Parts: sequence; structure tokens; C-alpha cells
Amino acid sequence: MRKQAWIQDPKTASTARFHWDPKSWSQVPWYFVDSGRPLTGAPPLLKTRRHMRRNDARKLWLALKERGWRPVKPQWGADVDP
Repeated sequence: MRKQAWIQDPKTASTARFHWDPKSWSQVPWYFVDSGRPLTGAPPLLKTRRHMRRNDARKLWLALKERGWRPVKPQWGADVDP
């Protein structure tokens, strides 16, 4: 998994951001998974943050894809183009 990836449910616009924890040890990397919804003209509604090992984050990503979620470009934060 890359250092950052985004996935979204096309039906509800629920979004998950998977991003690497830079404080984790490189041999056993951990990821944060932030869940929320982007809002037009307002800050995103962030609902949860989970901290998990890379393999568990990968399993979650694949499970979301199986349920119809799709990879998307960044939805909030510094990576969003104005």
C-alpha cells in the first residue's frame, strides 16, 4: 500500500483516507484510516480514525472495494487542489 490512498462509497459519499503513520517502525508499518464525508463549501465531516497494521489496512481496503467502493482523488486536506 502506498503512503496515502482514498476510497469512497459512490452511493453515500462516505470516504476513507488510508495514510501511513510516519512514527511507525519501517519493518512493521502502521496506517491511520480516517472516515468521513466531504461537504461542499464546508470542512469535511470526519467521523472516525483507526490505527492499524498495514496488512489489516490492506484487508479493509479490499473489503471496501468488494462492497462497491471506488478509489478517488484526495477529498480533504492539503492534497486537495483549490
